[in-house]
Amino acid sequence: MTDAHLADDLSPATRLVALGRQDRLPGAGVNAPLEFSSTYIADGPVNYARAGNPTWSAFEEALGSLEGGEALVFASGMGAVAAALSLVPHGGTVVVPAHAYNGTTALLDRLEEQGAVRVRRLDAGDTATVPDLLEGAAMLWVESPTNPMLEVFDVPGLCAAARERGVLSVCDNTFATPLVQQPLTLGADLVLHSVTKYLAGHSDVILGALVTPATDHGRGLRDRLATHRLLHGAIAGPMETWLALRGLRTLHLRVERATATAADLASRLEGHPAVERVRYPGFGAIVAIDVDGGAEAAERVAAACRLWTHSTSLGGVESQVERRRRHPAEPATVPQGLLRLSVGIEDVEDLWRDLDRALRA
Repeated sequence: MTDAHLADDLSPATRLVALGRQDRLPGAGVNAPLEFSSTYIADGPVNYARAGNPTWSAFEEALGSLEGGEALVFASGMGAVAAALSLVPHGGTVVVPAHAYNGTTALLDRLEEQGAVRVRRLDAGDTATVPDLLEGAAMLWVESPTNPMLEVFDVPGLCAAARERGVLSVCDNTFATPLVQQPLTLGADLVLHSVTKYLAGHSDVILGALVTPATDHGRGLRDRLATHRLLHGAIAGPMETWLALRGLRTLHLRVERATATAADLASRLEGHPAVERVRYPGFGAIVAIDVDGGAEAAERVAAACRLWTHSTSLGGVESQVERRRRHPAEPATVPQGLLRLSVGIEDVEDLWRDLDRALRA
């Protein structure tokens, strides 16, 4: 693979293109190999594909460099979530935002019902409670911005407070991407990605990843997570991983375009007669709007869109819209009329005309 020291002086945009490549030997391919073998000749670094794969290594090299640590790829974002939560001792307490990805909160709810963990909810607007919430906890789980309310947390402050109390901190960086923030540099112990979203970027793979610091503490965590992946079988397919690496090559271009469009649309939506509130943190490519008229009106808007895709994911090249409370797992504090807009890379005027027409209909 690429010389790791090469990345030290490169910008993130260049790293995305340069890392995870084969060595530059005469006749070598410029792309990482797509390795489909399940079994390897004895006495090598890997003897079975559940433990390792050259295609994994290429992707992990690139993502690890972007986040400033060492990455592990998983079969799905939820596979990565489950692995991260495996670090919590039985009966331990997890502090999690009141609004977070509903797959994460649903798993925490299930684990709490089974007595495996205890859950404390963190309100983004009430930071004064942070010391009490962290007291005696095992893990702090952070999303910033949150899904789908787009609340922004003080990640360095939260991670510092957790570290002072010996609490392991995990940051889901799916929405922001490593191009906006690198949580390891902000004090987090572990970074999580649903690779399905922005990193892969084309709505054609299911994949997850975790990144740990390149320190003794971080490598200890990585060993435990790699063992969890091995024993629980949460392994990524080589084809999906190769596609994700290919998608990673254009992450900077896609995020740059989608972010500029999202900021433009958020500005235009302010004051729209059909919109009660615009939620936009000032960065990233996700915008949320509260539609006047509640659930029924929001569903009509989503159904009326012709260019925006009415679907449940995000981070793809296509723009997507969805009313989040149609999912029972969403907290009751998420407004019934909230639409989450995942802005893609289409022309901004086309997106605006389609959305404005649907809102006015």
